[in-house]
Amino acid sequence: MPELLSPAGNWDCARAAVAAGADAIFFGMPKFNARLRADNFTEEDLPELMNYLHRHGVKGFVTMNTLVFTRELEAAERQLRLIAEAGVDALIIQDLGLAKMAREIAPKVELHASTQMTITSPEGLAFIESLFPMERAVLARELSVKEIERFQAYAEDHKTPLEVFVHGALCVAYSGQCLTSESLGQRSANRGECAQACRMPYELIVDGVKREMGEKRYLLSPQDLAAVDFIPGLIKAGVKSFKIEGRLKSPEYVAAVTRVYRKAIDAALSDGSGTAPSPITPEDRYELEMTFSRGLTGGWLGGTNHPYLTHGRFGKKRGPLLGEITDCGYGWIILHNTSGIPVKPGDGVVFDAGENRDLEQGASVWKVEGDRLVFHRTYSGINFERIKPGDTVYKTSDPKLESDIRKFWQNARPAEKKTPLHLTVTGKPGEPMTVAGTSGQSPVTVAGTSGQSPVTVASAIGLQPAAKHALSTETLAAQFGRLGDTSYELASLDNQLEGDCHFPLSALNQLRRDLVAALDAGDGARTSVRTSSPVSHRDLLPAKTSTPSAAPDLSVLCRTEDQVESAIAAGVVKIYCDFEDPRRYKDAVALVRGSDSTIHLATPRILKPGEGGYLKLIERAEPDGLLLRNLSSLEYYKDRSDLVKTGDFSLNVANPITARLLKERAKLDRLTVSYDLNIGQVLDLLNGAPAEWFEVTLHQHMPMFHMEHCVFCTFLSTGTTYKDCGRPCESHVVHLRDRVGQLHRLQADVGCRNTLFNGRAQTGARFYRDLRATGLSHFRIELLDEDGATAGRTIRAYQALLDGKSTATELLDDVEAIEKLGVTEGTLAER
Repeated sequence: MPELLSPAGNWDCARAAVAAGADAIFFGMPKFNARLRADNFTEEDLPELMNYLHRHGVKGFVTMNTLVFTRELEAAERQLRLIAEAGVDALIIQDLGLAKMAREIAPKVELHASTQMTITSPEGLAFIESLFPMERAVLARELSVKEIERFQAYAEDHKTPLEVFVHGALCVAYSGQCLTSESLGQRSANRGECAQACRMPYELIVDGVKREMGEKRYLLSPQDLAAVDFIPGLIKAGVKSFKIEGRLKSPEYVAAVTRVYRKAIDAALSDGSGTAPSPITPEDRYELEMTFSRGLTGGWLGGTNHPYLTHGRFGKKRGPLLGEITDCGYGWIILHNTSGIPVKPGDGVVFDAGENRDLEQGASVWKVEGDRLVFHRTYSGINFERIKPGDTVYKTSDPKLESDIRKFWQNARPAEKKTPLHLTVTGKPGEPMTVAGTSGQSPVTVAGTSGQSPVTVASAIGLQPAAKHALSTETLAAQFGRLGDTSYELASLDNQLEGDCHFPLSALNQLRRDLVAALDAGDGARTSVRTSSPVSHRDLLPAKTSTPSAAPDLSVLCRTEDQVESAIAAGVVKIYCDFEDPRRYKDAVALVRGSDSTIHLATPRILKPGEGGYLKLIERAEPDGLLLRNLSSLEYYKDRSDLVKTGDFSLNVANPITARLLKERAKLDRLTVSYDLNIGQVLDLLNGAPAEWFEVTLHQHMPMFHMEHCVFCTFLSTGTTYKDCGRPCESHVVHLRDRVGQLHRLQADVGCRNTLFNGRAQTGARFYRDLRATGLSHFRIELLDEDGATAGRTIRAYQALLDGKSTATELLDDVEAIEKLGVTEGTLAER
């Protein structure tokens, strides 16, 4: 049966989800949780929360969906054991090393791959399945229903149930691949500290000139997801769990959204023909939009339509559109082109004049007089001189609706789930009555496969011969079935009394109470026995070898042929190529042949269903090696021993267990250290695993957002996809300018996915000696849009550092002079 999974940032949200019909909730704890700003649940909360959920037949999943650093492995192990002992049903995990730990340390807790694992294709899922068995995989939100269908068709032995997000906020970047907050402010999204840079305004700079965009300033802020109309299609596509985003939202949001999706799922399951009209009413849709909305869309589920998803006009909560001001005066407005949404005194509205959203005005309606909405002239705080005909008005709050929803979840008394009770009654005149009880689905299941022994109680008095009315099965069932407020319900009763017996009803009732007490005590004992395994995280660490440190080598990642030529001229031995169009890789390989350099080709960062042809294209270019950036490419190339294989930063190697897992299972020659680590965390990783496994990037423009959303198509064309956009990415150089005036380069790849690169280069030159002291010998610099001459200067500056011909200070002076916008230590700096 499909599962409805609701968010819970606190106790009230958990109660709201249960009241509204959730099958399960997901929640976080203070550590290792991608929503650190939520209230979350403490260690002390866990047993009570799980007891509350299980009493109501609801499951509880803990999110540990962040990267885990080397020094945190012990704390993560402790939390895994705590979670197992508290009876948590599942763990939602991003970090591959942590997932391996969870499977080994808490094997009885289900393992769910988080959406932050960036599972975008059946091949990527197959690779994860080769690492450890899972009970659930949460797919990337950028997949369409048609693409999700391909997971079912991929392989007969594909067994991991699929989960998708169906409602809530959409990140503009692929989850697990966003480095923006980390790069700009050392607040990693992969650590639960997202600063929501995607919701900020940006200016579009095209070929060095600011493009006038009118009110379109929020170029990276998607509208919210509302997939309620896609539920039947998703069920048909094989989706088993439907997830609602919102651990930072209110209990009213949780209750309203959960009950609408409960209705949609139940209706889809009961509609065998698939032809029934939608059960979702206009009132339901109003609740979805009113409780929280930046505008509701089907996200990517219906396929690609870039302008539909990200219109650019605002980035914060709006609610439903009311209409456009046709007339106004001091304290009142009249709307036309109205949407039909009702308005009453007390409702909140916002006036959209296309201005800076930080300056826009809003207030509560004071009166409704015919077609006029009237606002208090003093207390509304509105500057009525700024209100003009043509402004649009949105409804931002409905206090009555909020009050009604609050009463709904606060006053709800959801039925507790009763445990089936199977009884066997034995005895004969002159002996006590004995009742053996097992709780569970069936006597065989509980007493047999689970190993649970029956709980047995005996009466204090003996059975008597019956003079008239012998004790019947019906009487026994009636008395033992009076289980009232207990957590049990009588499922079966086997009457094995011998002869005609008489027994007082009061004694039967006492025997029933004794049985319930014994069962409760037994359940408590069984719950406390659920423990973790004796495996420790230390058992999963790689052996630390003492291989002598090799001479340092510098690899260079190039994005143009001019840069490749500069790298060859500088004598770079290992050149990575990351071209927007992999069809040009053959030319790059030809450039390198005949030189002393080797060439290693980068895969796209994301591969969706049906995009495996890009990997074949890379193969046909006949490189010396590969830079593997996603799970699909790890699966595709895992048995290729004729190519040097380097795992890139996007695989999120943040601890030695992840490193070992990928090194051994993907058969990688080298691993790039995650860009989420500061220098202290990098050194911990290098000291926790063989340093020769790793490569560290010393210089780069941080790839911040990597997104399905195409800014080029949305704001530089009249098209909706690559089929009709005219490919402005091929004819224009585009930057986005942020609120502090910093320019960031935007590029599109072969799949039309956009990457926004930090305008300031990041350097780790100051840490070079510390890195070398660990035995690390492999270093990389990444070029972006430098011309050949500038690329050559940058390469030679770092070669001099590695050769001992210059100091870090001298290099920084050189690079500062080369880089137009200066350099930063960025993510490597320790806070």
